[in-house]
Amino acid sequence: DVEILRKQHPDKEVEVWAEDEGRMGLKPITRRQWSPRGQRPIAVQQRGYQWLHTYVFVQPRSGKSAFWLASCVDIPTMQAVLETFVATVNPDNTKRIVLLLDNAGWHVSKHLQVPPSLILYPVPAYSPELSPAEPMMPLLHESLANKTLTKLQQVEANLEHRCQFLHNRPDIVKGACGFAWASL
Repeated sequence: DVEILRKQHPDKEVEVWAEDEGRMGLKPITRRQWSPRGQRPIAVQQRGYQWLHTYVFVQPRSGKSAFWLASCVDIPTMQAVLETFVATVNPDNTKRIVLLLDNAGWHVSKHLQVPPSLILYPVPAYSPELSPAEPMMPLLHESLANKTLTKLQQVEANLEHRCQFLHNRPDIVKGACGFAWASL
């Protein structure tokens, strides 16, 4: 409970964040699109099977966000991302961060060394609707929807641009992820 943490650490600010990963790559994402009356919309596709994984961190209360792109999801990558995340949002170690995440194997592994100022709090299994970070995935997919991308570098450039846009627009992030129960 966040209130218990605040009592246990009165000298530190307690923040609630949420984390999720999404796999995005050369497999096309199609969306509905407008076309003139009487004409079929055209969305050219070229299938590919290379992927990037986007690590998404959001603070539901403020709409702050942080993103990392990686080639895989595994324990060493999660370790590096968590350390970078903590160094970014808590550089002077004045906060206790509660991080909501799902029960993926690389989140609950005994080999994962959690930074001391971070508390991992798993949401119940098979309940993505409880994760405040989950609504970020469709927002990220928008940068790739109905586009024909042939190289992973194109996917990476689109995702970097979209992540930067969302990072600079906390109002959009808060609108999507501002779950009342997680905004403590």
